[in-house]
Amino acid sequence: MNRSRSSSAWLNEHVNDAYVQQARAAGYRSRAAYKLIEIDDKDHLIRPGEVIVDLGAAPGGWSQVAAQRMQGKSRVIAVDLLDMTPVRGVTFVQGDFREQEVLQQLEALLGGDRVGLVLSDMSPNISGISVCDQARVMHLAELSLDFARNWLKPEGAFLVKLFQGHGFTDFLQEMRRIFKTVASRKPDASRDRSPEVYLLGKTLKT
Repeated sequence: MNRSRSSSAWLNEHVNDAYVQQARAAGYRSRAAYKLIEIDDKDHLIRPGEVIVDLGAAPGGWSQVAAQRMQGKSRVIAVDLLDMTPVRGVTFVQGDFREQEVLQQLEALLGGDRVGLVLSDMSPNISGISVCDQARVMHLAELSLDFARNWLKPEGAFLVKLFQGHGFTDFLQEMRRIFKTVASRKPDASRDRSPEVYLLGKTLKT
C-alpha cells in the first residue's frame, strides 16, 4: 500500500472509530480518555485529595479525566513536549521530559508533596523502524518509572504505556522489584492491532 492509500485508510478508520465519536460527543480531546476511564473504573486509581502527575499529556484527554474525577479537591500536573490547550484544574509544563530542566520544573511545582498517581502515556514520534521505536518507548518508560520511584507515596500507583517487544520483560521484572503488585491492562479503547499495553504498579516496596 502506498503512502497516500495508507494515510487515507488511517483517516477513514479514525473518523469512523466509535471511541473517537464518543470522545467528541463527551467533549474529550482524544479517544485515549476512554482508556484511562476503563482502567480507573476497574482499579480506582484516581482519588480526590491526591496529587496526580500526567506525563505525555497532550492533547489532554487523560488530564481531563483526572481533573473531573478529582472533583477539584487536589492537583493535576501535566507535562508534554507539545503545547496543550489549558484544562481547568490542571497545571501544565511544556517541555521534553528527558531534559533535566523540565524535571526540575515539575519537581518545583510539587514543592515537596508526594504523588498519589503517576500516569505515563508518553510515546516518541514513530519512525517506522521497529527497533528504534521500541528503544525510544522503553527509554521514556524507564524515565517515568524512575520519577515514580522517587516521588510516589508509599501507597501510590504508577500506570505506564509500553509496546510489547525487546526490553518489555526486563521492565516488567523491574516493576515487580519496585511495586508490591503489578498488573497488565489492555483497555477496549486500545486498537486490537496496536502493540501497546499498560502496566500498573501499586504500593511501593519498602
